[in-house]
Amino acid sequence: MQKATVTRTGIFDMQVCVPKDWTDERIEGFAGTSGTSGGWRMRQDGDPALSGDPARQPCDEHPGFVHVMLDAACSTVGS
Repeated sequence: MQKATVTRTGIFDMQVCVPKDWTDERIEGFAGTSGTSGGWRMRQDGDPALSGDPARQPCDEHPGFVHVMLDAACSTVGS
């Protein structure tokens, strides 16, 4: 059985391959806080960084899975 995986990491973004029925919150939870203090936020349909592609791109290798891009979320420190 295929498991959710991180398929690509960058300094400010990452791509994951997850079951297509996962919610946005579950995907962001899977990404966790790895590498960023503010966590990760999914790119949504219409985001210019997706270049017209859907936010949930079907995976060619694993039926029932999608690729999702996430960006590092900013966190602010109290003053």
